[in-house]
Amino acid sequence: MLLCLAMPRFARRPVFDSHLPDVWRGPELAAQVCVVPTGHAGLDEQLPGGGWPRGSLVEIVQSRAGRHVWQLLLPALALAAPQGSGPIVLVDAPHLPFGPALQAQGLLPDRLLRVNTQGAKPAHSAKAALWASEQALRCADVAVLMAWLPRCHGTDLRRLHLAAAQQGKLLFVFRGLDARNESSPARVRIEIEESEQIRVHVLKRRGPPLASAIELPAHPMRLQRLLDSRRRTATPIQEHQERSHGLDRIAALA
Repeated sequence: MLLCLAMPRFARRPVFDSHLPDVWRGPELAAQVCVVPTGHAGLDEQLPGGGWPRGSLVEIVQSRAGRHVWQLLLPALALAAPQGSGPIVLVDAPHLPFGPALQAQGLLPDRLLRVNTQGAKPAHSAKAALWASEQALRCADVAVLMAWLPRCHGTDLRRLHLAAAQQGKLLFVFRGLDARNESSPARVRIEIEESEQIRVHVLKRRGPPLASAIELPAHPMRLQRLLDSRRRTATPIQEHQERSHGLDRIAALA
């Protein structure tokens, strides 16, 4: 589902002129915005147009790559790339999602096309990842691009932003927290905080800044209800055993 919203013509004129830094002007949102709803009502309320913007860069920074990403983006991906449309391209994704979980929320796993450039040397890998991302954006069949580009710089991001604008693509770029204070051409820039819930900090958007984080569920509704019911019925000994088993599994994978 694609929403194209435009402010009425009279809204393009500021009600008053002011150079005060604390004053936000409504005409900043006057330009036409084509968006895909995020699937999270609380987040849609805070984003211009009510969703992820098409044709521009959406930048996501986080301390641990891949954490909560699919739960955050999956509703929008299912809308932006319905069955019969082009693939969702993943460039250097740190992890692949669990296929049945995707399908349960409306996205077939075979819609994903993974591109891995990690076999090259770090410097060459960064260039290869940027090249692959730009080519994917310029491919008419691609519906969405998700690219993990920790070594990407501002000039590189502008190239991707322009390519997304020319093709009207939905573009998500993921970077580490060390890039949080760098300049970025992204129209929307968010930080996913490391937490049991999804805590989203909107770092950049058109309009006034958002002071507080938006809390979103970390699991699909049906799974969250199952987990909550297990917690309510579990005894302290069972909870301790479950945590111990979870730590054992993590240690075995390390």
